[in-house]
Amino acid sequence: MESSTDAGARDVIRVDEDPAALPAEAWNTLLAAQARPTPFMRLEYLLALHTSGSATADTGWAPRFVSLWREGELLAACPAYLKSHSYGEYVFDWAWAEAYHRHGLSYYPKLLVAVPFTPVPGSRLLARDDAARARLALALRELATDTSSLHVLLGDAADQAALAAAGCLARQGVQFHWTQDGDDPAPDFSALLARLQRDKRKKIQQEQRRVSEAGIGFTALQGPAITPEDWDFFYRCYQLTYRAHHSRPYLTRDFFARMAAEMPEHWLLFVAWRGHERVAASLIALDPARRAAFGRYWGAVEQIPCLHFDACYYQPLAWCIAQGYTRFEGGAQGEHKMARGLLPTPTASSHWLAHPEFNAAVADFLTREGVAMEGYLDELAEHSPFKPKQPPPPS
Repeated sequence: MESSTDAGARDVIRVDEDPAALPAEAWNTLLAAQARPTPFMRLEYLLALHTSGSATADTGWAPRFVSLWREGELLAACPAYLKSHSYGEYVFDWAWAEAYHRHGLSYYPKLLVAVPFTPVPGSRLLARDDAARARLALALRELATDTSSLHVLLGDAADQAALAAAGCLARQGVQFHWTQDGDDPAPDFSALLARLQRDKRKKIQQEQRRVSEAGIGFTALQGPAITPEDWDFFYRCYQLTYRAHHSRPYLTRDFFARMAAEMPEHWLLFVAWRGHERVAASLIALDPARRAAFGRYWGAVEQIPCLHFDACYYQPLAWCIAQGYTRFEGGAQGEHKMARGLLPTPTASSHWLAHPEFNAAVADFLTREGVAMEGYLDELAEHSPFKPKQPPPPS
């Protein structure tokens, strides 16, 4: 797929079925220049998903990485997949697929731009400038004409603008994140608790006390300090979480081995101990450059009341504050996270359906859903877990 620039140079769109065909240094340089880069968009992360057997054609994620080149220079790129299902996405379109099915149409394959199994908002269309991003968005639209639809999940504002110009529909969502107060940062976890309303604070203290009274303590292991034995224990816990929900893990043990080898600085593991016995593990992803942390996976070898909340929220929050991190993202869904100090944060995705009538119907649905989402966010804002800020004393 080629087009000419005003200067006469040829722009070339490439579609690669193997992420390894792309140059990691050029990809990661583009990523670092975006408004909202995350470690999950590094080529090493995406490649590990593929080479470990986690996100491949066999698991319903057939890579179709799209890139824009000019005279050998990478101008724009994104991770795209032909999907044969909607699992592992966390922006749900099952009702759209069912509507297609009822009308005798095939919804799959669809073209998806996302990080597999990773609902972390951030830049998706990596581009040198707005013009390159717009060209990439149009290329995605063109590629999607051979499928039912195009979906770009949890992108940033620049992605949204380029995709809207390419004819995509915007969809709103919400996640729950903690951010450090830039004007008056909490110095430690106790200070953060003191800012919560009394009932929320007491509940957290009671939950932590129940964990402590069960004889549970925690160790935090970061980067190379996480040994293969620690990763093995974590993976056992991770498998048990899926087994409890009668499903299979998305990620293979080999994926985490690759993360330990290629991106060790991006991982933090909390291990819960009772005496000399490990009973649970919580894995947190880190972005040290931007002082951000992301709750990812957890599991336990036995049920211990309140341990999930402590391992997945309280221990990571205390660690973030102590280490000077300013953001902790709790993952997809979950109003219960508000009671733990994580506040609603809007997210956005972009969608285009090749069938004109279905595209119009989805546009109408998204308009109504958007109004409802705005009302929902307003309602959540009225139920902040934090005490109202006191005005400063008169000078």
